[in-house]
Amino acid sequence: MRWLTELLEGLRISLEALRANKLRAGLATLGIIIGILTVTLMGSAIAGLNTAFLRNISFIGADVFYVEKYDWFSQSREDWRKMSRRRKITLAQARALESQLTLAKAVAPVAETRDSVKYQRRGSESVSVIGTTDEYLRTTSIGVAQGRFLSPAEARGARPVCVLGAEVATNLFPRASALGHRVYVGGNTFEVVGVLERQGTFLGLFSLDNQVILPMGQFTACFWGNPDCLIQVRVRDLGQLNEAREELRAAMRKIRRVAPADEDDFGINQQDQFVVMFHRLGGTIAGIGLFITGLSLFVGGIGIMNIMFVSVAERTREIGIRKAIGAKRRAILSQFLIEASMICLLGGLVGLSLAGAAALAVQNWFPARMPALVVAVALGVALLTGLVSGFLPAWRAARLNPVDALRAGD
Repeated sequence: MRWLTELLEGLRISLEALRANKLRAGLATLGIIIGILTVTLMGSAIAGLNTAFLRNISFIGADVFYVEKYDWFSQSREDWRKMSRRRKITLAQARALESQLTLAKAVAPVAETRDSVKYQRRGSESVSVIGTTDEYLRTTSIGVAQGRFLSPAEARGARPVCVLGAEVATNLFPRASALGHRVYVGGNTFEVVGVLERQGTFLGLFSLDNQVILPMGQFTACFWGNPDCLIQVRVRDLGQLNEAREELRAAMRKIRRVAPADEDDFGINQQDQFVVMFHRLGGTIAGIGLFITGLSLFVGGIGIMNIMFVSVAERTREIGIRKAIGAKRRAILSQFLIEASMICLLGGLVGLSLAGAAALAVQNWFPARMPALVVAVALGVALLTGLVSGFLPAWRAARLNPVDALRAGD
């Protein structure tokens, strides 16, 4: 238990030394505070963004393919130019695809434009007007909060009915139910049969609730006669995702009569493309943050090392007396390592407090959160910085000759 006694004695002496030099210790922690504040804010931002991203991306569906003219992520401008020259995906192709797929649970063509939606004196501008079929409810993860979705008969018969997004319903009917009322979508009258559940925004870029859904027949009659469609395909079994993708690709090539030697003239997109891109961007952000953090901690560590060298020089006589009465090298070494570590932990705690306050302040605008792992890593980094920066001064103090140390104090 001798080592425990030496550790407690070193802790007591370190606390007394810090108490005697409050200003010096406080100034020495500034670099550590900045470094820990940086690493904590970076970790909190990445953790919050990751949570928000996964929550937002869930509406795309891990088992849903999105067949359209463009690939979501291209490598160059030349790729975009090539894709812009592709033929549009038509409704006839969507219907042909539905009849040829065996591994799909549901297939829904989707066409979209933007227009105003009005009811009496109230209105919503730049609303996403979506034309689709009753299968759309099965290819997406949205739910219906009031009423119902489009029925198969309404979709096939192109009835003048619609389903409102939560934001549009709130804007047009703030104190009443929207069900059964007739609204004007781009000047055309539609009866409201349902209201969707609130979905929020997608990555903070646009609202998923600012939409109105119509039967595809009404969409083509009132807004766009021959639209460029997106086809949503939900896979029957998630375990057969790769097989379903290959079946979908082969069917689309056949339907669009793509020659065997030619590249696909359509894109098959899915959720994992967003996930890969997000992690790539997150890695870049983390790398920049770690560089800034490392630079701050390096500067802070140099400051701590200088302060500890000064502390060793000021307490040379004390070290000589302790060694003369029997203190071992490890006791002296641990004393100064503890002192350096406590200075860095103090800076770490201040940095964590500032980061926590900043995270709380911006939560209404930015999805920052401070998980326990981030706190543990920040304190661990602070402790490690103290041990590394304090080792050389502590080693020098531990190797002092007691006679020379006592003579230096005269």
